[in-house]
Amino acid sequence: MRLLLQRVSAAKVEVADELIGQCGHGLMKLVCAMQDDTEANAEKLAAKASKVRIFKDDNGKMNRSVLDVGGSVLVVSQFTLAADTSRGNRPGFSSAAAPDLGEHLYLHFAQELRNLGLPVETGQFGADMQVSLVNDGPVTISMEQ
Repeated sequence: MRLLLQRVSAAKVEVADELIGQCGHGLMKLVCAMQDDTEANAEKLAAKASKVRIFKDDNGKMNRSVLDVGGSVLVVSQFTLAADTSRGNRPGFSSAAAPDLGEHLYLHFAQELRNLGLPVETGQFGADMQVSLVNDGPVTISMEQ
């Protein structure tokens, strides 16, 4: 699985002008399941992403996790993280998981974050979404499992 996480002060996702998910101080997580991914990949990535220390401590150093700061999470499916740009000008997405597997692993990833104690809201898999966020820092980290 591929993940792009951003430290945010706020984030939201809308579908057809309707708010479907949001978070305050915490993380925006864009996630993509790849062809050979399993639930184990989603679980490991959720555990790692919940513990990554990118929030400032009392000394101003990035030394605290989203769990440590009591933050919330917005998870949005983003199949374009599978983009292959090695040939030509049009990205290929053939390494992304099929839609049924992709949706299952996306929802499993979000549930694993909840199981770890994080408040989690999500986007809508496969929808045309409008995502807004205020990137805090900015801090943006790419992760894979």
